[in-house]
Amino acid sequence: MTPLLQDQVAIITGAGRGIGAAAAELFAAHGARVVVSDRDSGPTEEVVAAIKQAGGTAIGVPGDVTDPEFPNQLFEQAHAAFGDINILVNNAGYTWDGMLHKMSDKQWEAMLAVHNTAPFRLVRAAAPYMRDAAREEQAAGKAPAPRCIINVSSTSGLHGNIGQLNYATAKMGMVGFTKTVAKEWGAFGIRCNAVAFGYIETRLTQAKESGETIAVEGEEIPLGVPGHMHDMVKMMIPLGRTGTVEEAAGGILLLASPFAGYINGHTLEVTGGMGI
Repeated sequence: MTPLLQDQVAIITGAGRGIGAAAAELFAAHGARVVVSDRDSGPTEEVVAAIKQAGGTAIGVPGDVTDPEFPNQLFEQAHAAFGDINILVNNAGYTWDGMLHKMSDKQWEAMLAVHNTAPFRLVRAAAPYMRDAAREEQAAGKAPAPRCIINVSSTSGLHGNIGQLNYATAKMGMVGFTKTVAKEWGAFGIRCNAVAFGYIETRLTQAKESGETIAVEGEEIPLGVPGHMHDMVKMMIPLGRTGTVEEAAGGILLLASPFAGYINGHTLEVTGGMGI
């Protein structure tokens, strides 16, 4: 199989677990030099080690995407290690569910911070390495190198979801964000697309009773959905099953690959048909 991303440099946030980790390993298998970034250093280094063991190339740059200083640091370290940057995958995020009438300002703002503000800062930080680099290539009479941005959205954003007003709002916001970047940077040969995932088996969709949490500003936030919802959800998916992280990563790879060379501003639904 011909590698689809040979010698391209890809930054993937939230790549220590789940979909992000699967995408990092898949990108590396297709020849990319991968910058694995996650808020937790342990999982970050585990993914880097797995990529290297499989014969791939990767470095880890752990950090919190909601830290205003981190996006610039991430790109600086990526560029120092690998040079030109081709791909940015804005994947980092989590859920903090609650019904509208009980939702706190902190819950609301946390989802906008991680799913909207952080990607904004990351794309802004990418400008010197992607937009400006493409302009220089064009000024020299060269065709721009392949470059793209992929933002992770959700069917919760496309269709709404009970108990996820904050998450749904943020994820729908990424659709408009994606279309705008596509229009602003398309002239430089930089594509921007989104992928909206349905029910993929990650810690965000596992049974909440398992006790998985994420610590945010000293507060332990429970992750997952009520266990009884799993069978109900499967009934809503035409394929009759939930998706794997590997299948989700495949959707990201598709949008990063040469086969998506004329796809720009699109939101790809990877849902098994849920929501059609």
